[in-house]
Amino acid sequence: MAPHPEAAALLARSHRLGADPRNTNYAGGNASAKGTDTDPVTGGDVELMWVKGSGGDLGTLTEAGLAVLRLDRLRAMKGVYPGVEREDEMVAAFDYCLHGKGGAAPSIDTAMHGLVEAAHVDHLHPDSGIALACAADGEKLTAECFGDTVVWVPWRRPGFQLGLDIAAVKEANPQAIGCVLGGHGITAWGDTSEECERNSLHIIRTAEAFLAERGKPEPFGPVIEGYAALGAAERRERAAALAPVIRSLASQDRPQVGHFTDSEVVLDFLASAEHPRLAALGTSCPDHFLRTKVRPLVLDLPPTAPLDEAIARLKELHAEYREEYAAYYQRHAEPDSPAMRGADPAIVLVPGVGMFSFGKDKQTARVAGEFYVNAINVMRGAEAVSTYAPIEESEKFRIEYWALEEAKLQRMPKPKPLATRIALVTGAGSGIGKAIAQRLVAEGACVVIADLNAENAQAVAEELGGPDKAVAVTVDVTSEEQIAEAFKAAALAFGGVDLVVNNAGISISKPLLETSAKDWDLQHDIMARGSFLVSREAARVMIAQGLGGDIVYIASKNAVFAGPNNIAYSATKADQAHQVRLLAAELGEHGIRVNGVNPDGVVRGSGIFAGGWGAKRAAVYGVPEEKLGEFYAQRTILKREVLPDHVANAVFALTGGELSHTTGLHVPVDAGVAAAFLR
Repeated sequence: MAPHPEAAALLARSHRLGADPRNTNYAGGNASAKGTDTDPVTGGDVELMWVKGSGGDLGTLTEAGLAVLRLDRLRAMKGVYPGVEREDEMVAAFDYCLHGKGGAAPSIDTAMHGLVEAAHVDHLHPDSGIALACAADGEKLTAECFGDTVVWVPWRRPGFQLGLDIAAVKEANPQAIGCVLGGHGITAWGDTSEECERNSLHIIRTAEAFLAERGKPEPFGPVIEGYAALGAAERRERAAALAPVIRSLASQDRPQVGHFTDSEVVLDFLASAEHPRLAALGTSCPDHFLRTKVRPLVLDLPPTAPLDEAIARLKELHAEYREEYAAYYQRHAEPDSPAMRGADPAIVLVPGVGMFSFGKDKQTARVAGEFYVNAINVMRGAEAVSTYAPIEESEKFRIEYWALEEAKLQRMPKPKPLATRIALVTGAGSGIGKAIAQRLVAEGACVVIADLNAENAQAVAEELGGPDKAVAVTVDVTSEEQIAEAFKAAALAFGGVDLVVNNAGISISKPLLETSAKDWDLQHDIMARGSFLVSREAARVMIAQGLGGDIVYIASKNAVFAGPNNIAYSATKADQAHQVRLLAAELGEHGIRVNGVNPDGVVRGSGIFAGGWGAKRAAVYGVPEEKLGEFYAQRTILKREVLPDHVANAVFALTGGELSHTTGLHVPVDAGVAAAFLR
């Protein structure tokens, strides 16, 4: 059924506003519409409000993301409002105002939309509006910018009382089209959806023009000598070297996924004289510091400092940050405050290099970085015309450790088994490697799709959900340089690597007398040498992270089974199998587990079999190539064909957490071949 016309107009307006980052940040702000519909019980008219529900994003809002409430019941809540000290109690009452099933869960801003006497209301977090809202003399500047058409509302934590305040402001100022909310954002209204959107954009664009015209040219001060950005290539090289260490620091309380940003906005801020003072003041809008914590960790060294010195200083600063965050919690916590959620930074700023942001998954980490860019823009605007003055630290704590925010966190679904884990799978552009990558992403991991075929790798990465889930890298595993670049790409994309699957391979099926030295070398270069090189680079990253890790070799039944006409392939598989045992013994002290999977007869979906190996093995056994899978199945104990997904299942079993005390193991995935039983 088509949405109500007012709801449809609301969705269209939300999409337009949310599509432009100048208007609001991701998942920030909300919009509403009021209208009349038919009550399916009485058949009479009923006044309703459609409003973006809790946790939604304006740019991608759907009808299912709207909360639908009865206006008569919502406005009747004013009669039972117990006062600002108990305003949080009103949130539960929203559920009793829902119309029918009610749609999405109502957000804390529902009262703002329902109590304001306007058919359409937008509440947004534009950088320009927040810059005025967080300026030391924001009220004065708002009047200078807008006259009496936009009214100043002093800071108040979002909730029922703020809704009453804005409603009173609108009633007292009939000429006004909206308001600037101190320390927060803007709210605009209109009689139609078009008028409301026009008013919102007028406030945002007028504030932008005011800041540009009135602002001083260098709001962040002059460039600090030696703090200018490194060149692009040098910058990313440095970032890749720092990322695993910084991710380790950000993961002391709980594992995190990282995101790296070296945008001009970030680099200019970090090169400027005022960045230490401003960063210490913390972020501004509630949406900002909920994502970024109250303040970032800032490295106080130039980008040309020796890498070891930078790492040592980051560790010192991290220890100080944790102490300061714990003290912040102790200063403001009440007996009924939620427990401290962790003292690690969500944002780490490295002058001349860029910003590292962290979260429970890639999207959260990326969005945290986007929010800090918003905060930089807010600081620039406020400093250009005044002085940046965010809300008091105590108020930030009240937001960060708000019981309602804690309840929202508790409602989140349980993380998947591989959440926060970063995997790199070689040969993941097809066959077994692709199946492994698919399973790892399905279980919550971020995955680097490493393959010699760039087109295949990119197609798989896109299929798996794009850069928030998977990225593609082109890798020839015989090249130390390309392998090193692949791990750098993983560090820049996700912060490091926790799980590596050595899957890349080829197969040369020839009798001994027909196997050339070139055949032997090629087979061993790709599989034995290649997996050694990949594991060595993986170990370097994992040891630097200090978070443990998993290395899994896709070996083969042929590692232990002596079959005919297969000397090069089987010998290199035996090499890989022993690498598992050797590395398990060596890397265990670092918490790195090394295990193997021994598949057999994976014909359907296999890149190796499709590349000619299948035809050669079928000729050896005297069966048609299209019957090879059935032939392999019939010679097994279970009489079952092995597919790429079955190999992927074994990789997940080894890395999903249930076998955390297992290393040096080879798991057969061959449907039962007695001659390949491990002894």
